[in-house]
Amino acid sequence: IREMGDLGLFGLPFAVEHGGQGKDYLSLCLAVEALARVDQSIAVTLEAGVGLGIMPIARHGTAAQRERWLPDLVTGRALAAFGLTEAEAGSDAGATRTTARIETGPDGGAGVWVIDGSKQFITNSGTPITSVVTVTAVTGEETRVDGTVKKELSCILVPSGTKGFTVGPAYDKVGWHTSDTHPLTFEDVRVPEANLLGEQGRGYANFLHALDEGRIAFAALATGAAQGCLEEALRYARTRNVFGRDIGSNQHIAFTLSRMAARVHQARLCYYDAASRLANDVPFKVEASIAKLVGSEAAMANARDAAQIFGGYGFLNENPVARHYRDSKVLEIGEGTSEVQLMIIARGLGLSA
Repeated sequence: IREMGDLGLFGLPFAVEHGGQGKDYLSLCLAVEALARVDQSIAVTLEAGVGLGIMPIARHGTAAQRERWLPDLVTGRALAAFGLTEAEAGSDAGATRTTARIETGPDGGAGVWVIDGSKQFITNSGTPITSVVTVTAVTGEETRVDGTVKKELSCILVPSGTKGFTVGPAYDKVGWHTSDTHPLTFEDVRVPEANLLGEQGRGYANFLHALDEGRIAFAALATGAAQGCLEEALRYARTRNVFGRDIGSNQHIAFTLSRMAARVHQARLCYYDAASRLANDVPFKVEASIAKLVGSEAAMANARDAAQIFGGYGFLNENPVARHYRDSKVLEIGEGTSEVQLMIIARGLGLSA
C-alpha cells in the first residue's frame, strides 16, 4: 500500500490541490486492471480505497473534512472504508437498520451523532492504517401518503478508535486473502454533528452514485483477472509438452485460449465505454452494470478454463491460476451481485424487473 501510495495511485482521479494526480477515472481503472492481472487482493485494496473510501469524502465532504482526511488518504498513508452492507441489507440497502440520532449539546450548542448498529463485509476497515469509516445510518423516517414508511439514510464519518466502535475479527475467506475485510459494530458511538458527510437524508442517493462509479473500476479489476488467467494459460500451453508436442497445438486448447482472449477484449471494451461516459458526463449507470456483469463473468470463466488447461497443477495453491480461481467468484457478488446488475439493465430497457 505504501508503494502504491508513493506511485500516486490512490490520488489518480483527485485534484492536485487535494494532493492528487489530477487524472481521470479511467486512469484509476487502468491501474486497477494492471494490478489485478497478478493479485486481485491488492487491486481491490486500491479500488475500494479510492472508490468507496476517498471518493465520497472528496465529493461530498466539507472543506474541513477534506482538509482533515484527504492528504493522508490520497497518498496511501491511510485508508478509508465505506460501511454499507448489513446482515439484512446487502442488495436491499434500503433495509439498513443501523441508526444515528442527534443529541443536542449543552445550551443548545453543537450536538453529537449517536450511532448504534452493525455492518459486515467491509473492505479496508481493520488495517493498521485505516483512519476513518463512512457509515450509512437511518437518521429519520417519513410516512408516505399510502401509509408506508420511507427511511431517511445519511452518511457519517466515524474515525478509527472511536469509543464504542469495534472492528470484529477478519473473515476467513475463500479468496482475496490479503484484502482486509471485517464486520463492524457500533454501540453508543458518539461523533461530532459536523461529521455528517453530505446533506442529511441524501445518503442513499450519494452511495448509489458511488456504487455506480465503483462498478466500472470493479469491471476493470475483473478484466485484469481475466487477462492474467489468459497470460498464464497461454504461457503454459506453449511450454507443456504432451505426446511429443506442446498442448497449445491441440485445436481444443487453442480454441479455449481464443475464447478466453475474446472475453478479455469484450470486458475491456465494456468498461472503457462506461468510463468514457462517466468522463463525458453522460448517463452511465446501465453501462457500468453491463461492464461489471460482463467482466465478472469473463474472470470466472477464464479462471475455470485456465485451471483446466493447467490440469493437476491448476489445483495447487502455489499456482497463480489457482489463486485467480479462488478470487474470481466474489467478482460476481461484490459491489452488487450479478442479479442486481441484471435488474438494473432490465430497468434500463424499460422493464419492471
